[in-house]
Amino acid sequence: MPIEQIHHVAYRCKNAKETVEWYGKYLDMDFVLAIAEDQVPSTKAPDPYMHIFLDAGNGNVLAFFEIPNSPEMGRDPNTPDWVQHLAFRVDSMDYIEKVRARLEADGIEVLGVTDHTIFESIYFRDPNGHRLELAVNTGTPEMSKKLDDVKWEMLEEWDKTKKAPKQAQWMHTKEFG
Repeated sequence: MPIEQIHHVAYRCKNAKETVEWYGKYLDMDFVLAIAEDQVPSTKAPDPYMHIFLDAGNGNVLAFFEIPNSPEMGRDPNTPDWVQHLAFRVDSMDYIEKVRARLEADGIEVLGVTDHTIFESIYFRDPNGHRLELAVNTGTPEMSKKLDDVKWEMLEEWDKTKKAPKQAQWMHTKEFG
């Protein structure tokens, strides 16, 4: 595959400085780069912006644009609130609990721990309203194999029926075998 990795994922933010400080405080992300322009390079539109880049670990970069001349941020009203989110894999439940404690100490609501059978996670929002998830893998190689074996069958069934296929129902009943 010629794609090596995601170069960066970019979202909008309300305030670049606040965003850098928040991600540093709660998720231990380092601020790695800032680019500011008065004109958008790709479109040549005269629209000043601040583009910030944060180290999300292992070569992954999370970026944000502060664009003060645009209308206030919103979200897609036709997409349920829980759908659009950014999930970060972490190495342990201890780290998740450490982050949860920091967030809750500052009055930030945390949902979970949610058990997804193959991983456990918490959900919360950044200061821009973006939904974030911290997840730690808990599945076994056998579980991964079982899911891999049925993925195409499930996708084909979904494509035809738009109803949840049951080949991985064991994830919900916790009866893996």
